[in-house]
Amino acid sequence: MARLDVELTERGLAASRSMAQRLVAERRVHVAGRVAERASARVDPSTPITVEAGEDYVSRAAHKLAGALDRLAEAPCGAPVLAGRRVLDAGASTGGFTQVALRRGAAHVVAVDVGSGQLDARLRGRPDVSVLEHTNVRTLDPALVAPAPDVLVADLSFISLTLVLAPLAAALAPTADALLLVKPQFEVGRDRLGSGGVVTDEAARADAVERVLAASSAEGLRALAALPSPLAGTHGNHEIVVWLRRDEAGVPLEADAEHRRLALGAAAGELVVAEWGS
Repeated sequence: MARLDVELTERGLAASRSMAQRLVAERRVHVAGRVAERASARVDPSTPITVEAGEDYVSRAAHKLAGALDRLAEAPCGAPVLAGRRVLDAGASTGGFTQVALRRGAAHVVAVDVGSGQLDARLRGRPDVSVLEHTNVRTLDPALVAPAPDVLVADLSFISLTLVLAPLAAALAPTADALLLVKPQFEVGRDRLGSGGVVTDEAARADAVERVLAASSAEGLRALAALPSPLAGTHGNHEIVVWLRRDEAGVPLEADAEHRRLALGAAAGELVVAEWGS
């Protein structure tokens, strides 16, 4: 049994014991699902510990995933569980999504990026993070990320998600969850881009989401919810988070209408939950 503040630093959930103590004082630390009261409390190494989102993430993008998870958790559908699961972070960059996954209790994260040297030093070298650099997810070999991940998170730029869904889905475990950040500027085509590469047309944003949902469906990923990202993109683009789940039973043939409803609602700024079979 170790002190909670020591265990937080050992697990990489805090950069130092003083930071760990601050996190506990701010009531952002949960031990086995309950808010921790004392940094000096003794905890077993096997006890689940999670840290709520704060301002000390390695990237601005982290708040997009953390915010989406928090909003889903408040909705009737709930949020996908990351605790204890193996996560694939596609387009990891500096590691914002990786950090969120770890703080939500992920057992292991495979951080994949086509570039190199970008992952923050606080994440690189951790035993619960595998780093795959110079790796294009468009041609991803499932063996590289095995065992099959239980959760996919993706924040990709300069490529349409429709081009990478097949290899990503092929790498996932049965019933895996996926949280994808849909960036309309990379989905709609140049003719629908506004000044500075910003998609200002709500209908165009909805079309972008619908295209991604249709491509996901073709790979056996059923849409569960869609919602606006809590933060706009760097240049002001309104991005959308979609929650999908791999479904071995397949996606209903009448999916088009439901995809359209999800896309229109999310593009209009609403959290929309799928109503399959209702």
